[in-house]
Amino acid sequence: MSDLEGFGFVMPHWFYWGWLAVMPLIMMAWDKWSSGHGGEAAEPELTPGELQAEEDDPLIYLQFEGNWFTRAVDWICDKSGLFVSFWTINAVVFYFFGVVMRYIFNMPTIWVHEASFLLLGMQYMLAGAFAMLHGAHVRVDVMYNMLPARGRIGLDIFTSMFFFIFALILLTTSWSFFQDSYAMNETTVETWGIQHWPAKGMMVVGSSLLLLAGISKLIKDIVLFVRLGRERTA
Repeated sequence: MSDLEGFGFVMPHWFYWGWLAVMPLIMMAWDKWSSGHGGEAAEPELTPGELQAEEDDPLIYLQFEGNWFTRAVDWICDKSGLFVSFWTINAVVFYFFGVVMRYIFNMPTIWVHEASFLLLGMQYMLAGAFAMLHGAHVRVDVMYNMLPARGRIGLDIFTSMFFFIFALILLTTSWSFFQDSYAMNETTVETWGIQHWPAKGMMVVGSSLLLLAGISKLIKDIVLFVRLGRERTA
């Protein structure tokens, strides 16, 4: 008897990875189509706290259109964040399916929890660049909010060196994890036994995007810092 018998439907590995790749594209195409036919494009709503933060932040009124590199990086980071955001729907559907199968049909699943935590782990890594682009990472702003616009940008430039140390360590460590996982054809210890190397490969992709997002932000910060300095001395 197979180890998977008695567990009802078991999602094939190829379908899991394929669905994660195709499903967000379908949702993004639907969103674009609906917005062009009287609907509204999917955009996150700002909370009252975020709206107040925008009013208090002098940098919100300073914009730099960027060069070809920063525009390309920002576009990739923005679309990748939107892409993985749709994965959350899958996690909800997976757990709903697991509950129904267990408590209504008395057929517990062996893959739902594993599929969901792999999905959310990859989503966490791939969304880091999106958070960097939109200023959503946590920042201690005790001194930051007391500074003028140019002072804030200067502090961002100074603290970016700590970010790049972290990002480079994350990238090299992720690459090492991926190489080891791929060489061993690492799988989970659970009965489902899905390969781990694609998930660890997403760590490499996510940390690379995060590093590129940081470079893009640094370029824009330097340009704005110089521009404000010239305006001050003019």
